[in-house]
Amino acid sequence: MENHTVTIENRDTVTVTDIREIDSFDEEEVRATLGKGAMIIKGSGLHIHMLDLDEGRAVVTGTVDSLMYVKVREKGEKGFFARLMK
Repeated sequence: MENHTVTIENRDTVTVTDIREIDSFDEEEVRATLGKGAMIIKGSGLHIHMLDLDEGRAVVTGTVDSLMYVKVREKGEKGFFARLMK
């Protein structure tokens, strides 16, 4: 398994390794699947400057407000509301 790294330069350039897939993106949010879990980058004027899925590397530019890791739900695992309505 590849090591995962994140480099943030001056809050306007984020380089991420171990990227498996970009799930969604717009100027305010980029969602990506990593080797272990997922990541959400929030900000304004966000653009995917470079994406190389063969190398597992992405560069996002724009004003970065936050970066958050999230758990990827396993197949068959129920969400909060599904468990609540049981």
